[in-house]
Amino acid sequence: MDIEAYFERIGYKNSRNKLDLETLTDILQHQIRAIPFENLNLHCGDSMELDLKASFNQIVRKNRGGWCLQVNHILYWALTTMAFEATLLGGCVYIPAANKYSTMIHLLVQVTINGRNYIVDAGFGRSYQIWEPLELISGKDQPQVPAIFRLTEENGTWYLDQIRREQLIPQQEFLNSDLLEMGKYRKIYSFTLEPRTIEDFESVNVFLQTSPAPVFTSTSFCSLQTPEGVHCLVGWTLTHRKFNYENNVDLVEFKTLKEEEVDEVLKTIFGISLEKKLVPKHGDRCFTI
Repeated sequence: MDIEAYFERIGYKNSRNKLDLETLTDILQHQIRAIPFENLNLHCGDSMELDLKASFNQIVRKNRGGWCLQVNHILYWALTTMAFEATLLGGCVYIPAANKYSTMIHLLVQVTINGRNYIVDAGFGRSYQIWEPLELISGKDQPQVPAIFRLTEENGTWYLDQIRREQLIPQQEFLNSDLLEMGKYRKIYSFTLEPRTIEDFESVNVFLQTSPAPVFTSTSFCSLQTPEGVHCLVGWTLTHRKFNYENNVDLVEFKTLKEEEVDEVLKTIFGISLEKKLVPKHGDRCFTI
């Protein structure tokens, strides 16, 4: 695997040698604006591979995206190849409908710079995606373009929450869309600082692809951050969110695609050309953008 191929994939042309917060932020932002958060393999009759070489081939060589187990693994590999001090961590995703956290199904990365610890995550997508590393400080509001993020620690478990803006939805027919996150305060996931290896996620990777319970098998999705906001495709519904459009309000626009439009949207907006036919699906009503 070639780190320069990764840099080319994300369009990164800046420092390879400065192991500082500015470089870490730059790498994260380039990745989330180039590599989509998506599970389209599952809805094209293929599997989501956990192996690093397979993920590299999919994401870097084939200009695809992936879910957290893939895109954060690639990010971890790139950062450690650059000589950043990085550790894989495991997270439990908050499930609003059940008002509880899942078992460990989320992969994220901790990076240490000059004795300070940061959470780096390129694999949550949608409007929940962080744009900058989060310093591991309990109870501190950390404003970013998408929202205000807050980490809190209780008895060794860390919780990531989000304080969101109001939303402007010009299209009246989508005002009550199940894709919209209605709450101002949103729990995202919990995690501990126990170091993990990718092998710890082997059973998780199988579960997420085979169980009817997870959202991933019932819903096809693809999201990509932009300098101003985020594009999301869920089933046949395409959305674009512009952060802080006016007066601390996000603008959210919807479009329902025709079947023949899906491939073109994937190419032009998300930079994805699929090798097999996608069967769009939106069966889980708990998946928000």
